[in-house]
Amino acid sequence: MKKNILFGLLATSALALAACSTGGDTTESGAASGSGEPSGEQVLNYVETGMMPTADLSLATDTISFKALNSVYEGLYRVNADQQVEPAGAAELAEVSEDGLTYTLKLREDAVWSNGDPVTAADYVYGWQRTVDPATASQYAYLYAPVKNANDIMEGKAEVSSLGIEAVSDYELKITLDVATPYFDYLLAFVSFFPQHQATVEEFGKDYAMNSDNAVYNGPFTLTDFDGPGSDTEWSYTKNPDYWDADNVKLDKVNVNAVTEVATGLNLFQDGQGDYTTLSGELAQQMSSDPEFVTVPEGTTAYLEMNQEKEDSPWRNENLRKAISASIDRESFVNNILANGSVAAPGIVPGGLAVSPEGEEFTEATGLDGFKYDPEAAKKYWEEAKKELGIDSLTFEILSDDTDGAKRSTEYLQGAISDTLDGVNVKVANVPFSVRLDRSTKGDFDMVISLWGADYADPSSFLDLFTTGNSYNRGNWSNEEYDKLVEAAATTDANNPEARWKDMIEAEKVISADLGVIPVYQRSTATMQSSRVHGLVHHASGVALDFKWAYMTEE
Repeated sequence: MKKNILFGLLATSALALAACSTGGDTTESGAASGSGEPSGEQVLNYVETGMMPTADLSLATDTISFKALNSVYEGLYRVNADQQVEPAGAAELAEVSEDGLTYTLKLREDAVWSNGDPVTAADYVYGWQRTVDPATASQYAYLYAPVKNANDIMEGKAEVSSLGIEAVSDYELKITLDVATPYFDYLLAFVSFFPQHQATVEEFGKDYAMNSDNAVYNGPFTLTDFDGPGSDTEWSYTKNPDYWDADNVKLDKVNVNAVTEVATGLNLFQDGQGDYTTLSGELAQQMSSDPEFVTVPEGTTAYLEMNQEKEDSPWRNENLRKAISASIDRESFVNNILANGSVAAPGIVPGGLAVSPEGEEFTEATGLDGFKYDPEAAKKYWEEAKKELGIDSLTFEILSDDTDGAKRSTEYLQGAISDTLDGVNVKVANVPFSVRLDRSTKGDFDMVISLWGADYADPSSFLDLFTTGNSYNRGNWSNEEYDKLVEAAATTDANNPEARWKDMIEAEKVISADLGVIPVYQRSTATMQSSRVHGLVHHASGVALDFKWAYMTEE
């Protein structure tokens, strides 16, 4: 996940609470004073869609964890409400060498960890080294590819200490890249690049970050009441009095309640126990005229990955993949099953994510016409696939989450595919979010519904995923032409905006034509938001803005 500055920040994805609400009546969090300053304790109650899989900065891969970690930690930069980077842990923006390979940053000297220790350059060095260390097994380590020696370290060819980051002094960092990277500023605001407190990590060892007490924090909040990843359904973010910008943090606490049933979340909202909850399906349609109903499009694509790891995998057959794709009526799916503003996927890269140097939107530039629902063509593809595979029937399982929306989605896909393709028997497995991630990572699936939200507003945030050997290419699709195009965009053409843009367009055409993965829809989030939080801002990174809910207050 990389990039942006050359192509604009148009996308939206994941939650962030940045703006202030209007109104002045007394609520649970206190009433607004006549001066506009809040009175009483400021508490936000947020209904999350699932449990947090990890609280470890090096291991996080999902939006739930990212939202949490972005609330309790802070990196060198943060992304403001205008989706531009600005200094956070850094005292000022980096001084960048003329060749774009060296970044020198001075750190703010008033930043401290929640245990009182100063946040120093050594904390960044340690955090970065820990993430790229193969022993950590970070799936997001590949983001470090532009940093000097990162690839060699991840492949076990170089020592972790050779990573291109150096503590010049307690409050000065020097970062060296292997290749000039236009989007590198945005990586410095991303969770995987945050500092880590070495003494705490080593003190707790395998129990590090396994609960909220087994870590220290440097963000506007501290994580509290968290009892463990993948199991705890309630936790909170409590204002950090030692945060350098604490005077501007208006919320005292954010209470999180993780529920998988949409109806339960809506009940909490309507009972006044939730200020924000997510809707889908019939309940989204039902509440669409309510003044507290808000729909926001995201830079997120939902797609089907098919396990192509083994040489005899039927999913290596292109006609089979095309048969599955043509069986899905995406328009009916998004309008009748999701009903939350989502739209049929234009490709693996979502619409509105990025524009060229000349202002051309990416999905328009590809010239692709989406993925057609064509049951007759699907049947023909299936007949060809059977001949090529030497089979008469096929049974497989679709793996997905256990939320209401995920269950409806798998039921729809199960029916659409089975009804269209004679001899295809589709089973479903709806499991907790953390289990789905674990099974996906281990390759324990036939087909899985995956969702990816942009980590920065650039096509590479999606295209990089499906190169051969990428840890997120969980279906193990491999295409030499595709790999070359993505590699060129990241290296030889990295500083040639026009050539890089063309590389990415061609890569999208390759994966869409081959259906290495099957894009289904571009997600929107339908929510209920109380008047206290009506100022939700969504951001291309797929995680909460650093301004998030910390700076929100009643007025």
